[in-house]
Amino acid sequence: MKPAALAYKPISIGAGIAGGIVAGVVFRKVWRGLGHEGDRPKATAADSSWSEVLTGAVLEAVIFAVVKTAIDRGSAEIFHRMTGVWPGK
Repeated sequence: MKPAALAYKPISIGAGIAGGIVAGVVFRKVWRGLGHEGDRPKATAADSSWSEVLTGAVLEAVIFAVVKTAIDRGSAEIFHRMTGVWPGK
């Protein structure tokens, strides 16, 4: 493993944790904004429709993917600006 990649690893882990927290907050706000209460229904929730279960799953996945990608990319760019080395391959 290259020294830059090794130095970036703790930053990447921290960014991943922060991204998960931010994505969870964003998802809950969007979910409530759509008129739902609490977390998205689980697939085995008997009182939820297929459309509600699948909509929640897709929405959550999209929000998590976008937030994680944005935070990963942003932290890589900051690392690059600070060190002059791009942390990726």
